[in-house]
Amino acid sequence: MKMKLTKYNFDEQTDRRGTDSLKVDLMEERFGRAGLIPLWVADMEFRTPDFIVDSLRSRCDHSIFGYTFASSSYFESIIGWLSRRYSLKVRKEWLRYIPGIVKGIAFVVDCFTQAGDKVIIQPPVYTPFRSIPEMQGRIVIDNPLRMAKGQYEMDFEHLERIIDESCKLFILCSPHNPGGMVWSRETLARLAEICSRRNILIISDEIHAEMTWPGNLHLPFPGVSPEAAACSVTFMSPSKTFNIAGIVSSYAIVPNDAIRTRFFSWLQARELNQGNIFAYEATKAAYTHGEEWLKQMCDYVTGNVKYIDEYCRKEIPYVKVYFPQASFLVWLDCRELKLPQSELVSLFRDKAGLALNDGAMFGAGGEGFMRLNAGCRRSMIEQAMKQLRDAIQL
Repeated sequence: MKMKLTKYNFDEQTDRRGTDSLKVDLMEERFGRAGLIPLWVADMEFRTPDFIVDSLRSRCDHSIFGYTFASSSYFESIIGWLSRRYSLKVRKEWLRYIPGIVKGIAFVVDCFTQAGDKVIIQPPVYTPFRSIPEMQGRIVIDNPLRMAKGQYEMDFEHLERIIDESCKLFILCSPHNPGGMVWSRETLARLAEICSRRNILIISDEIHAEMTWPGNLHLPFPGVSPEAAACSVTFMSPSKTFNIAGIVSSYAIVPNDAIRTRFFSWLQARELNQGNIFAYEATKAAYTHGEEWLKQMCDYVTGNVKYIDEYCRKEIPYVKVYFPQASFLVWLDCRELKLPQSELVSLFRDKAGLALNDGAMFGAGGEGFMRLNAGCRRSMIEQAMKQLRDAIQL
């Protein structure tokens, strides 16, 4: 007998006010205004699925929250998920819990580099890629993405030119935030070859990996080539995918023996490799029961992005949508409005009543852009687009 699949409701409205939500309760502090439609920080407005909530509730009912370890079932859930979704075969000893991917990047910077060493990033890109190394006294070097036929691509010729003996790390965003690209095997393999040859360690941030749209396939960096596996530390997490960022559950994948021994020993010496009860439980539930919810969520968000794209084409032709290949984040090209960045931000915030991320925060190439979070119910997207249209037509 075939089981009936659950139909999840992504149109449900949930009030997050008063829950210490960064996205909602800090909006006035961050934007200087209350009452904006919150389409900024990268978490979703969808309720965390019941199979995760039920798992956490069951653990709460036990009523003892003592010291907890990462059990075999925790690692097996990750290994099974990576195998089913990506045909990536990993060993238990390659895996280690970390308390968040941004923290993980900071850990790698601290473990493998010294003050004054150079770290390469590819702007426009997720802001902490620059701020974290700089705050640790490292020198950040830009290898900007370039535009070709309406899509970003890596500039390998420029990368080869800027590498010198001080370059120790390369931080890769895969899939890319804010551009939404899913990098091809050819691109990733070439990057691995260059960095392996020049003795540069790659950090691959793959937090948006699960949310790829039809026709696109994410390739975890360790599975791209032997060179990629040998020169990388890869970070993944269920947090964005299942809207559990506040639980803080991420993990590292490190196939290379020497890199793994050094990094995992560094984590262990600081007790940074130990998760909390709920991180372990949420990860197991997500990776054991989450595939159907994920499929339906991706279908829904793809519909949101299509709506934004079609609405802009018809009603706001000055705003171009970079249709993402992955993630619920949408990169809006507003350069045809010909506004200084401060006026563009004001247009969205003060005239349209929308809270989006300022494209300039993502570094070189982000001017003239805004980043929109489409991980919300359709009615929010519809209202936001109307308000943006009306603001531009004033």
